[in-house]
Amino acid sequence: MTTKQLQHILSLKEFLDAKVSQFNQPKFLELDPISIPHRFSKKQDIEIAGLFASILAWGQRATIINKTNQLMRWMDEAPYDFIVNHKPSDLKHFTTFKHRTFNATDALYFIEALSELYKKQSSLEKLFIVPPTDSTIGNGIRNFHNAFFNLPDFPNRTRKHLATPDRKSACKRINMYLRWMVRNDKAGVDFGIWNRISPSQLICPIDLHVERVARKLKLLKRKQVDWEAAVELTNNLKLLDQRDPVKYDFALFGLGVEERF
Repeated sequence: MTTKQLQHILSLKEFLDAKVSQFNQPKFLELDPISIPHRFSKKQDIEIAGLFASILAWGQRATIINKTNQLMRWMDEAPYDFIVNHKPSDLKHFTTFKHRTFNATDALYFIEALSELYKKQSSLEKLFIVPPTDSTIGNGIRNFHNAFFNLPDFPNRTRKHLATPDRKSACKRINMYLRWMVRNDKAGVDFGIWNRISPSQLICPIDLHVERVARKLKLLKRKQVDWEAAVELTNNLKLLDQRDPVKYDFALFGLGVEERF
């Protein structure tokens, strides 16, 4: 990176910090999928509702929220209890589920996989933990993916719904989920219920809005939107806040969606 490029990025700090403050507010919850896990107070309920909300997060936000709410209703508004205690007869509703390419086969496997994972640990956090020396959460995402698809009968089609850096994916949805679970700034949006992962290890989620704004601000140059691009963007954001770079997701997303920047 040249001195000129560094100076440009540093010059954005005041502007982007102001946008973080503007968009990292409880009003942000109203139209965002993160509103689903905010309906719950139990840690495991938040983890499960958040995972489904993030995995289904493509398309119109209103549809994402409606579809995730549908799953929560079928789980009797108690996702953790349902995941660990359901009977085969309780799964009938899920055989009709569909959201874009996420269908009944995927929903049923997610329930089965989560049930097995919670038999071995009380929180999904354990599966994502990486050493403090790791600069990113990448290996944690890999570990979770491998554990999730450790059952002998997993449907191969479902793998596409849980990204991993090993497939060169930018891992937008799982990075968004990790932001929700890990960041804890008392603003009332992200939960911060996982405290064994450093916010500095998180990677910024890149959707179409974040990508467009990041390129316009010259925070992202890589043409392909993959894991390397997500790391590039995050490393540039670390120049603005090394400890909590992913807070700027609020600024980039807000500028893209709310202000059509």
